[in-house]
Amino acid sequence: MFFERPRSGEVAVLVHIDFQDSTEREETAEFMELVRSAGATSAALLTGTRRSPSPKTMIGEGKLAELKEMLKAHEAELAIFNHSLAPSQERNLERELQCRVLDRTGLILDIFAQRARTHEGKLQVELAQLEYMSTRLVRGWTHLERQKGGIGLRGPGETQLETDRRLLRGRIKAIHKRLDRVRSQRDQSRRSRERAEIPSVSLVGYTNAGKSTLFNALTDAEVYAADQLFATLDPTLRRLDISDVGPVVMADTVGFIRHLPHKLVEAFRATLQEAAEASLLVHVIDAADPQRESHIEQVNDVLDEIGAGEVPRLLVMNKTDLLGMSPRLERDGDGVVHTVWLSARDSAGFELLEQALAERLAVDLIETELVLTPEQGWLRAQLHDHQGVRDEQFDDQGRAHLSVRMPRHDLLRLLSHADENPDNYLSPAEQGREQW
Repeated sequence: MFFERPRSGEVAVLVHIDFQDSTEREETAEFMELVRSAGATSAALLTGTRRSPSPKTMIGEGKLAELKEMLKAHEAELAIFNHSLAPSQERNLERELQCRVLDRTGLILDIFAQRARTHEGKLQVELAQLEYMSTRLVRGWTHLERQKGGIGLRGPGETQLETDRRLLRGRIKAIHKRLDRVRSQRDQSRRSRERAEIPSVSLVGYTNAGKSTLFNALTDAEVYAADQLFATLDPTLRRLDISDVGPVVMADTVGFIRHLPHKLVEAFRATLQEAAEASLLVHVIDAADPQRESHIEQVNDVLDEIGAGEVPRLLVMNKTDLLGMSPRLERDGDGVVHTVWLSARDSAGFELLEQALAERLAVDLIETELVLTPEQGWLRAQLHDHQGVRDEQFDDQGRAHLSVRMPRHDLLRLLSHADENPDNYLSPAEQGREQW
């Protein structure tokens, strides 16, 4: 890339240290899953406890010696830490271990780089990688001693390190400009949906909770879904028709994780904006995961960070098949549905989810009878397109007697577009004159 580093391999020794500060404590099982998702083979796991991280190498001298022996015994060329390392710590560890050292942030960035498929996703990942790399450039050029002066080396010009930093800043600036154009396009599409009054639903949740499996089953999409962390990276939008609501735009978003690197949250802000401006968030939760309460808190923290903390939310407890439970709905004291238990893999409970979405998205429904003449065929066709017709009968004069059930504002808008006076069809109470 911009500098040389020790040659890396896929056989890795993992390092997980529990510090007394519980806020910085990571999960070992999740760490192992991250490594597997990145494609590395974990040869061994070094664990331990420590009062606080060592400023120089994160771990103490005893653990450092033990790690050296593990790397030698397993012929591993990569050491992965389940912690965020400072650039100086990473540099010192590579000097001591003579192998590639990767921290938790770098590991997640590597997974994201493998998963990105769209142009936008690749730009976002590259931006996060470059900003992460910018603090670690010095390591690659220390062996060249290019920053020292000397006979024949003094004078104008810049060191190799300064050149790389300049190139890096230029590339970061260029990516920001391109992402700004992508954001503008997304905002324009979002405003178009708002003008058309099409509700939007965003699937959010901890990584590997089953969002993509649920998304594919609901929308007949072909989003990549696998039992691994961050299987989905690029956002996907699909249309979904909901009874009593009509067309809905559903978005599948990137999964969240404990201590998601801030650089990633910033880089993917345009993508996550789909969640921040959604009509409803469907929070998919792995009901069989013993850490589900902790994962719910982590997702809520990220949603707060991107400005989606106040968006209405529907909880979906997925993977009930692993618990031997039947699908069901849960309501609060006011009768509002707040949780759906289902199995996305078995497509069990989808009718309950559709019912819950209809209840949470449908506002101010109206049920009425309309009589339309053959000349009003456009209005009749539009009512059918909006899935508002429950029953239809024709009399001897060719008039259509329609039993209609649909959102009030949709019906009034259709009558207006057809140049029809709502007084001829609806009672004052049905019209909702203050809205007209």
